[in-house]
Amino acid sequence: MRLCSSLFLPLLLAATLLLTGCHNITETANITTITLWQGVNPPPNRDILQTLVDKFNQQNPDIHVESLYVGQAEQQLPKILAAVVGNAPPDLLWFNATLTGQLVELNAIKPLEQWLDNSPVKAEIDPALFESMEYLGHTWSVPFATNNVGVFYRPSIFKAAGITQLPQTWDELRQVARQLTADTNGDNRIDRHGIFLPLGKGEFAVFLWLPFMWSGGGELVADDKQTPAIVNQGAIASLEFWQSLIADGSAVLSLPERGFEIDDFLAGKVAMQFTGPWTLGQLKVTGVDFGVFPIPTKSRRATAVGGENLFVFKSTPKREAAALKFAEFVISEEFQTQWAIGTGYLPINLKARQSDRYQAFVAEQPAAKVFLEQAQYGRSRPIFPRYSRLSEGLGRALESVLLGKSTPTQAVNDAQKRLELIFR
Repeated sequence: MRLCSSLFLPLLLAATLLLTGCHNITETANITTITLWQGVNPPPNRDILQTLVDKFNQQNPDIHVESLYVGQAEQQLPKILAAVVGNAPPDLLWFNATLTGQLVELNAIKPLEQWLDNSPVKAEIDPALFESMEYLGHTWSVPFATNNVGVFYRPSIFKAAGITQLPQTWDELRQVARQLTADTNGDNRIDRHGIFLPLGKGEFAVFLWLPFMWSGGGELVADDKQTPAIVNQGAIASLEFWQSLIADGSAVLSLPERGFEIDDFLAGKVAMQFTGPWTLGQLKVTGVDFGVFPIPTKSRRATAVGGENLFVFKSTPKREAAALKFAEFVISEEFQTQWAIGTGYLPINLKARQSDRYQAFVAEQPAAKVFLEQAQYGRSRPIFPRYSRLSEGLGRALESVLLGKSTPTQAVNDAQKRLELIFR
């Protein structure tokens, strides 16, 4: 991958300005200061992270971790790549595992298998998550937290509409969405929609759509696991399904790249929304009634496994050692229990998942149990170097269909052609 093109020069200049303002690394005899770049959202979750970072700093007076919010994934990516090119990356990065291949190709991150093999915490990591950590025979990251996609709903609205059975299939979901769509104030205009759909070509919208593609029998790549193969019936059927929700008038689209916002759900303007357990903490403090059910099926059960991983960038032995000590804290039972209870993310640490504190939380919050049980049907996204290009192609296809600019078949065929040119 060549990054020193005209596309990245402005990014490099912008990153240089950013980094000279906030990337002030100090390495003294007594304290090693390291930076963590993260895009934790919603804001209350960032407060919980800061509490945990503060706890680590107090427990380790010779290390100071500075946690910096650098925006959502689409905002982070150019900053990360420009920082690598400018030889001024953070020490630690919170990002989804799909970036692994690119960072490996750039020789930017430290392989972790030797360190992890010597850590007693390795045995406590959920084995299902190693797929997101390993590439080309090495371990490149550790999981920060895990999640998957489900359907949040408002039980009071369901009850008022006379709906007593939660939808289990695509057809049932479409029918329920129609039934929930209404003009509630009699002004002859719909003011409550059945479902909220994410608009945008970024990774978040793609992530929420992938469970439907997999449930429809589709795949992202060919048998070699690295070549795009998105022209398939599952991809087309899932796009047709989302398109049908728009055509019915029962779905409302988010603002571009804002599919993670839940304001309309909280206000009762929509009755259902695709999202994940990271919103549980935010919802719990609002007092609004809510429930969760699994992604309805077409031909098979499916959901998308998400959550971010923690990468350690190459730097100096002293800073790398400090970063690894924080990484071990992140995957520990202590961190994972507090993080999961505070945010709703699922613990990656099996001891945390089985702890009395977390089990008490699950008993009080049945929605967490839905995500834990649904995890067995989860699928991970690829982590090869050009996954971001594949995701962008899918995102453009999804956006084109939702805005009525292309048919599903045309959208995936156009995307496949562009991807074939890029991947050659």
